This record gives sequence, C-alpha cells and structure tokens, in this order.
Amino acid sequence: MPMFQHSKRGGVAGFDGGGDGHVLDLDTAVKDGVLGGVGGGGVVGGGIGEKLDLKKMIEELDLPEIPSVFICPISLEPMQDPVTLCTGQTYERSNILKWFNLGHLTCPTTMQELWDESVTPNKTLYHLIYSWFSQKYLLMKKRSEDVQGRASELLETLKKVKGQARVHALKELHQLVAAHATARKTVEEGGVALISALLGPFTSHAVGSEVIGILVNLTLDSESKANLMQPAKISLMVDLLNEGSIETKINSTRLIEMLMEEKDFRSEIVSSHSLLVGLMRLVKDKRHPNGNLSGLTLLRTICLHKEVRNLFVSIGAIPQLVELLPALNPDCLESALFILDALSSLPEGRLALKDCPNTIPNMVRLLMRVSESCTQYALSILWSVCKLAPEECSSIAVEAGLAAKLLLVIQSGCNPVLKQRSAELLKLCSLNYTDTIFISKCKLTKTIQ
Repeated sequence: MPMFQHSKRGGVAGFDGGGDGHVLDLDTAVKDGVLGGVGGGGVVGGGIGEKLDLKKMIEELDLPEIPSVFICPISLEPMQDPVTLCTGQTYERSNILKWFNLGHLTCPTTMQELWDESVTPNKTLYHLIYSWFSQKYLLMKKRSEDVQGRASELLETLKKVKGQARVHALKELHQLVAAHATARKTVEEGGVALISALLGPFTSHAVGSEVIGILVNLTLDSESKANLMQPAKISLMVDLLNEGSIETKINSTRLIEMLMEEKDFRSEIVSSHSLLVGLMRLVKDKRHPNGNLSGLTLLRTICLHKEVRNLFVSIGAIPQLVELLPALNPDCLESALFILDALSSLPEGRLALKDCPNTIPNMVRLLMRVSESCTQYALSILWSVCKLAPEECSSIAVEAGLAAKLLLVIQSGCNPVLKQRSAELLKLCSLNYTDTIFISKCKLTKTIQ
C-alpha cells in the first residue's frame, strides 16, 4: 500500500485534474498492511477505555508518512470525516462541501460531472483511519511514559553514583533529552539544579561534556542561568570550548550564548582571553566547518559588549577574520563582517584593519555580492579605513575597483543610507585623482570580472 509523504498544505486551490484520488479497495488496504503491521484488536478504540479524539491524535502524532488512502485529495491532509461521491472518490466532508459551495458540480479528482450531488459517509474508511492513528498514538504515549520514567530513574541514580557510573548515567540522559520532549520536561521540572551542581572546578571533562550537552537541550529559567554564571562553572565551559570534542565545543558556545540572553548578564563574565582564543580556533577549524557558525555567532554576541572589544583586537582577531572572509558561507560572512565593523569603532581596530593588506580588496569584493547587510558592513569598514589614511587607502581601494562598485550601490534599489555613504566614500576617493583619470577608474570592466 503506498504511503503518502505528508505535506502541510490546505485549501482547495490548485486543481489540475491530476490529484491522487482513490477508489478505495479496503480488502486490499488491509491485506497490504495499511494498519502498519500492528495486529489484532477492533478498529475503534484499539482496546482503550475511552474514545480518543481523532483530530488530536493527528495533530500530536504529526507523522511524515501516512497511508495514501487516508489522505483527502483536496487538502492533502488525513481525513477525519470521509465521505464518498457517486464517482467512488472519497474526500474530507468539509473540503468537498467547500468545493460545491464554489459552484463546482464535478468530482475534483476525475473532473466528471456528478449525476448525484449527495455524499455518503464512508464509515469503513473512518474506522480504518481511526484504528491506525489510535494504535500509533497509544504506542507513542507508552514510549513517552517509558522515556519519562527512565529520565526520572537516571536523575535518582545521579544523586548516588560517582566516577564512570556517573558518566554512563549522564550519557544516557543526554541521549534521552536530545531525542524526547518528555525527557526534557522531566529534567526541567526537577533535575536542572542537580545537573548544574555537577559543574565545578573539580569536574572531569567527561562529566562536564555530558552535563553541558544536557543543559543546552533544556529551557532554563533565570534562576538556573544565574547559577550557571558562577565563575567556576564558566571557567569549565571555557576549558571544554578549548579542549573538548567538536560537539562539546559547539555545545559550550550554545550554553554561554543562552546565558548571555539574561538581562542581568555581566560583560566581565566573557572578558576572557581564553574564551576569545577558543572561539577563534573554532571559527578557523577547517576540519569541522559545522563549528564555524557557532563560534562566529557567539563572538558576534560578545562583540555587542563594548567593554570586551579591545580584547578582540589584542588577540589579533581582526587580521584572522579578514583572511577568513573569502572562504566563509553567507551566514558566517554576515557575522564576521558585523564583528569587524564593530571593532572598527575603536582606534586600535581601525589601525589593525588598515594594516591588514587584504582588508580593502576583500571588502570591495563583497560589495553588492551577498546581501544588503553585508554591503552595509563592508561599506562602513571601508569608510573607517579610508578616513584614517585617505591618500594611502583611497588609492588602494580605487585600484581594487571600489569606484565602480560604489556607483552600482548608488544606482541600486538599496537603502538610501547606503547610497549616501557610498556617495561620500566616492567623493573621498576622488580627491587623489583628476576628473578624467577618476572617471576611467569608474568603468565596470574590472568590477564585473
């Protein structure tokens, strides 16, 4: 029996006469295993004491694959009240009535004219749908209860065990909370303090990695976050960011970022040379590109705290980020440019940008290439550098094709503020040239190449 790849779509629009309608053969449906191989039991209720709500079951299960005979050809959603037309085609009652109300007197699937406009409840199909969903639903509920119970057992175990037994219990709990909402809820309601208490100055990396992996999967309240902001706990997170596996490094960045969302967060917590160096290593790690965005995202968040920006410059972040730009994907690129733009607000940052030989060529190359945000940051950086050393930097920028790129920005439909900044930068760059020579520099040939 074919299975329908479920897609969340609604409405009656878009008929082309080629829908996946079915003249239902229930004997074949049952024989081919529409019930998913679950044997025994009546079709209604699945042996339960009270009748389950079909709509609720469909919504909570949210299954990716559903037997195609259960799907209404109009809405492509599972049917809850199937009715059959005189043509033998079956639809959800509300959908076919809506079709009729639009003035159609045809079968939506076959486009045959209807000789009888009445609809007949398809009770056999309804019971088949109900039985299939109820069996899946009860199985899901049983598994959820099992997971919830196991999560509770593991929390109790963690109160008693140490050493490798503690690591094994944490590993299993980590797997549970990563895969099951019920396990996450169980830990959130009664285990966050216990788990957080395992982080400290004497915590092994094996325990710390699992604890952080659990915590990043939870929704933490303000009290829990405040507890995790203790210096000893932050210090362990930074150690794991520098020395853990790639998964642990990513989880450490995610947890620190979660803590930074608190309004009471203090910038001195992230004013750490070791933290910034660890994040830069993560950003530059070519073997594990999945960590690049996590590192840049946290660096971007930290960079919002002006008190920390001088530390960025002191660890040499600017030349490292400038050299990385050509290899970054668009999401990473926007964060990197944001950081560089923020650091250009510092005198030391502007000087570091000017002294990096690839700053101007890379910024010129990125204008009008990725997104309006990237263009905005690149323009701002170019302005800061060219203002710092107009004669030296403007000449380099023009030779790199900046004049032509600025004309493109001015003529585009982008933000008026960007156009104004482009016009100002164009004027600044023109001061070192005669009109004739500068006009020749504005040709688009080099830019397009």
